[in-house]
Amino acid sequence: MMTPAKRVFFSGTRQITPLLDRLDSIAAAGFNAVSVWPGDLKGLGSDALAEKLAATGITVTDYECIGNWLPGHATGTGIFAELVRPSTPELSFRYALQVSAPTIAVVEIMEQPWAPDVMVPALRAICDRAADEGMRTSFEFVPFGAVPTLDRALELIDRTARDNLGLVVDAWHFFRGGSSLDQLARMNGNRIYSIQLNDAAALPEDDLGTGMMERLLPGEGDFDLKDFMQALAATGTTAPMGIEVFSSSLDALDMETAARHCAESLDYCLSLAG
Repeated sequence: MMTPAKRVFFSGTRQITPLLDRLDSIAAAGFNAVSVWPGDLKGLGSDALAEKLAATGITVTDYECIGNWLPGHATGTGIFAELVRPSTPELSFRYALQVSAPTIAVVEIMEQPWAPDVMVPALRAICDRAADEGMRTSFEFVPFGAVPTLDRALELIDRTARDNLGLVVDAWHFFRGGSSLDQLARMNGNRIYSIQLNDAAALPEDDLGTGMMERLLPGEGDFDLKDFMQALAATGTTAPMGIEVFSSSLDALDMETAARHCAESLDYCLSLAG
């Protein structure tokens, strides 16, 4: 069985519950790490969070995410444009440092064109700022962004040429974008910084942006998670791994039950790795 460095409860899974109110249930379910979104920190003092993290034994693995980092993002469109427009590098680094996150994520989710001459220097600047702060940068490919697939993400990372830049591999993005399991299995696992697990029906949604916000827990859908997990295992990755499921059905459960279902789903995925 794969053994990830951290069992992560990704913040997007439970935005309806304030961060401090999630942590006891998350720890009781067997998670030992969380990611943090900007909304998690509204009105929350650093001392209160640090005390609760210490009391529960939970650490922060990722700050998610820088979404406004290209010139076109100032006027970019798409279902998530207004949500991520405030997430500039400056504000995101301030929050990431507030929670001592070792990794800060970057995403292109405003349907910008593939333009490496623009994207590479912008991403290099983020990586260099992260390096100055002792942090890593992870890039998440998204099927309706400028970087929709694993191969395009690896091209961007290679062009950027920074030692502290790696990948977020999200199962929903991977399958909905049509990325290659063979290419994933051939990767060096050290290039993977974070793994997010989820499921969905085989047939893609008419609107991927809307569909992304109604995922299933692993094992409830049709993704080929067995081959996905075995491809990840073949890379030798020990990256932090966990559940990221945006779901109104999961939100309807109490926090303790939701956390327990997520932990069971993570164990299910790990068992598939062989």
